[in-house]
Formats: sequence, C-alpha cells, structure tokens
Amino acid sequence: MEILLMGTGASDGIPALYGDSRVSRHAMECGGKDVRTRASALIDGKLKIDFGPDTLAQCIQHRLDPRAWETVVFTHSHEDHFAVSELQYSMIPFTTNEFCPYAILGNAAIVAKISDRYPDWPIENVETRSFQTYRAGAYEITPISSYHMIEEDSQNLIISDGLVKILYATDTGVWREHTWEFLAGVKLDALVIECTDGFVKSDYFGHMDIAQCVSTVSRLRDLGVLSSDAPVVTTHHSHLGNATHYELEAELGKHGIAVGFDGFRLKL
Repeated sequence: MEILLMGTGASDGIPALYGDSRVSRHAMECGGKDVRTRASALIDGKLKIDFGPDTLAQCIQHRLDPRAWETVVFTHSHEDHFAVSELQYSMIPFTTNEFCPYAILGNAAIVAKISDRYPDWPIENVETRSFQTYRAGAYEITPISSYHMIEEDSQNLIISDGLVKILYATDTGVWREHTWEFLAGVKLDALVIECTDGFVKSDYFGHMDIAQCVSTVSRLRDLGVLSSDAPVVTTHHSHLGNATHYELEAELGKHGIAVGFDGFRLKL
C-alpha cells in the first residue's frame, strides 16, 4: 500500500488565503514543505480520501489522473474536505462520461448534499456509518467516530487492503471513549493523524494540538493498537498553530512522529 498526502493544510491552507501570520509569511517567502494545500490523500492511485477545493491544483502538482480513481470517500462535510461543486466536472457536459467514474462513500450529510445538488445525476452514493465496514474495490473501509462535528457523523477511516491496515485520522478532536473502546480491538500498521493547532491550544474541541497528538499516539501504542515501530505521519496543519515545518519536525520528532507535507509518500 502507498499513501500519498496530496495536501496537508487545514481549512485556509498555508500560506493562509487572507493570513498574515508568522507561519504564512514564512511559507510565502521560503516555499517548499511549508506550503500546504487543503488536506487530502490518495491510496494506491485508486482510493481518494476527501475532495476539497484544492483538488485540481493537487492533481496538477502531483501529476495525477482522477480518471484512475475507483472510489472517493469523505470524512465529513466541511468545505475544505468536501467541494461538492467540483464533482460535476467528471461527467457530461464537461466530459464524455455518462456516469460518475467512481463510487462515493460518505456519511448521511454527504449523501444528502450530493443528492440535493445533483438530484438526477448518475452518481453512486453509499452512506457510511461509524463502526460499520464497507467494501470499496480491493479495500475494506471502517469509519470510526471522530469528535469534530456534533451535527453529523464525522469520521476517521480505517482502511485495509487485506495485508496492511492504516488509520487516516484528520479532524479528529480528542476521541470519545466509545471510539477508544472500538480501537482497542484493532491492530494498525500505520497512522496518519492531524496536528492542526500546533503549539497553540484552541478553544475549539474538534482539532488537536501537538500535546494532544502526542498523547493520542502514546495511548494507541500503550494499548497495542499501534506498535512502537509503526510509522506515524501528521497532516492538517494550520498556520494558526504557530509552527513552521522545521519547528514541527523538531518537536514531533522527539516522539517518533514524522511531519507530513504535500507530496509525502508512505509505502507499506
């Protein structure tokens, strides 16, 4: 299995669209790994996780062909993860495709918003619920409940190809106990996890800072869900976390956690 992090930024990216923070200025001046588009990922070139407003730019940057995607699975309906207006470009009149070329998996809010936007379009929607397992081509996907949106079933994703099992966990918040109880019976080979708030503790419950990220990874390792040598990579970084890529590496590296960047590839 290969996981490509197409984007690793939070809702307004880095440099932020209207931001003048220290981190945004640094990214604008230095470029490189400090430039982050909105978070999304691609597994084996086939399974797309989230479809945000930067998808076109990411496909161009990473030389990707969306026609190769077999499934798009959404974590939740926040706009930086779910650009519903972009889905239309996969079909007539924008292409010769009579049907959406990939199946779409998402929670009830995702399915409802797609159905409302495209009531008569030939799009295959599959509604997902946390702690239930779904088949998507060669993969089994088991959403787990994140603590990010209280108005919908916001999900993190356990993905298995039969040989390798990973957890893609962005927009997590600090998991509630029912999620921890479910995870106690899972063995993971790798973890991609958010670290949105960096060094800055936020009042919003739906994201994690560095301390919470480290604590979550430590608890997973203590439970045996994640072995001590299983790779852990971060994503979904905000400029408001007041941490450059180098500063994140210096802090998270102490705990055996790698810092993801746009274009990061993890092969398992």
